[in-house]
Amino acid sequence: MKTRILLVEDDQRLAELTAEYLRKNDLEVTIESHGRAAEARIVDERPDLVILDVMLPGKDGFEICRAVRARYRGVILMLTARDEDFDQIFGLELGADDYIAKPVQPRLLLARIKALLRRAPTTAGGGVGENAAASGGTHSELAFGSFRISQATRSAHLGSDGIDLTTAEFDLLWLLARHAGSVLSRDDLLQELRGIGFDGLDRSIDARISRLRRKLGDDPENPTRIKTVRGKGYLFSKHDWQ
Repeated sequence: MKTRILLVEDDQRLAELTAEYLRKNDLEVTIESHGRAAEARIVDERPDLVILDVMLPGKDGFEICRAVRARYRGVILMLTARDEDFDQIFGLELGADDYIAKPVQPRLLLARIKALLRRAPTTAGGGVGENAAASGGTHSELAFGSFRISQATRSAHLGSDGIDLTTAEFDLLWLLARHAGSVLSRDDLLQELRGIGFDGLDRSIDARISRLRRKLGDDPENPTRIKTVRGKGYLFSKHDWQ
């Protein structure tokens, strides 16, 4: 079954050229140019991945991401024409899995899509993603006090409560938990999660850490569960999970 992608882009020529390139690489692509229609299609059609432009008529990409994130468990890759930290961080705070600045080379876009899909164990529509098919059904699970996280089911719980995580949030949380008690630098995390090094400017890890802390009930002013080690990186605590 081909991976289904919904490309939300109002520049018709750019959308058609992008879709044509992705289709040549064995991806099934449909196009939507209007923001309000895109929101409904994401929820109703449940594509495996959404490429979501920020600047759209009717409703912008940020509004769409905010509106669908609780109901859509697939991957959201945001496109922004403005290479500004605010755009990137705001999109990640709303639950986007990744971002890429326009103009983007088709080969880079394809590589980023493949990387995101490799980390997604199941498609939004219920099919098996690349990672699940290759993993052979691994049953890795970690527990720290009342906190449990399972790679097999891609789920995390705090006590009896499930934690609602995006694909990117789960990947980061699993990586931190797997190295509990050790400091991981931004470079370590970016290399593992996105295959790129830290350039001193990328704020995607910081934004996701902030989002994870809120979901884990960590004190943002004095976090104890995911700690900041100044000048070094982040540390997932083995304790403080009563």
